[in-house]
Amino acid sequence: MSGLVKQKKYDWKDTNLALFGSDTEKQVKKESAETEPAWAGAGQEVSLKIWRIVKFKVTDVDPADYGKFFSGDSYIVLNTYKPNPDSEELAFDVHFWIGKYSTQDEYGTAAYKTVELDTFLDDRAVQHREVMNRESDLFLSYFPKGITIMEGGADSGFRHVTVQEYKPRLLQFSRKGRNVSVFEVPFSQKRLTPGDVFILDSGSRIIQWNGAECNKDEKFQAAMYVQKLESEQKATSEVIEDNGSTNTAIHSILPVDDEEEDDDEADAIPKDTDPSTFELYKASDAAGTLEFTKVKEGGVTIDDFDTNDVFMLNTGRTLFVWVGNGASPTEKQNSLGYAHAHLAKRNQGMMPVTVLKEGFTCADFYAAIAA
Repeated sequence: MSGLVKQKKYDWKDTNLALFGSDTEKQVKKESAETEPAWAGAGQEVSLKIWRIVKFKVTDVDPADYGKFFSGDSYIVLNTYKPNPDSEELAFDVHFWIGKYSTQDEYGTAAYKTVELDTFLDDRAVQHREVMNRESDLFLSYFPKGITIMEGGADSGFRHVTVQEYKPRLLQFSRKGRNVSVFEVPFSQKRLTPGDVFILDSGSRIIQWNGAECNKDEKFQAAMYVQKLESEQKATSEVIEDNGSTNTAIHSILPVDDEEEDDDEADAIPKDTDPSTFELYKASDAAGTLEFTKVKEGGVTIDDFDTNDVFMLNTGRTLFVWVGNGASPTEKQNSLGYAHAHLAKRNQGMMPVTVLKEGFTCADFYAAIAA
């Protein structure tokens, strides 16, 4: 993997939502002060704030690095905004982002601290779980220039992930929604796909390879990235247009085989969904065991939700967990756990999750039920 420390990818199906009540949560509670210093000033004005989890601690990310994420880490992102520009009332979306190689202590802490941040905000936030490479459109919208995902990570409470000395790397530029995101991918010819743009960065030499089917936004973002690398590394650059040849400069540097296979495609999230395929479930543990009852298939309206229960709307792209005001305290507290159980049962562990309380603002949810 580009000369970096090879890391063990966690099992996406054994996701952090199952960790509440575990030793990880107890450790987090033990390490947490009565008042979390990181939350000081959070949610007081319109802003975007990002934290990274390091050794059970919530640490500030430098604003200059917003949009950059390490695959070995977990993050918390708070977006504070005004739903009505003519009002002073603020609304909140809080996301926890899970890197592919983030450890259980890291993503468990991120999940727990997300709930804690919501409590700090007087339970007024809409909560979101984001999985690397399957981010929601809302999350991506915070970063107009796209997100950059790099290998490596911070120190962990249970293991140490380090980024070694500079090694050649392969970067993929791919449009996701309205934005172009950047990912470091395994150093291999197999990663060159015609629909995207790639940069081979070997330090003093930079090669931009434009896939035959790439779009102008991907080309533009990659060109801007090359200019930055040229300035920082005093490097030379060249551009190769994909014409089907495998005898180019970039092919002569990249090995033919991957060092590891990527099995995430089996759990891919479709870009577009059909309301006729939506499924609405009611979640309940009143009988002592968690049960999901299918309420409806196809188009869903707000009238299909009951204030006394917790519902899950599975659109095939996002799982929305709607928490009624009259739901029991246990049901309210376990809404993230319900989402985990539902997705694990359906083999959809990588799907973005949004938890919103009755009456709260969530544009994506209301767009889905109005579709």
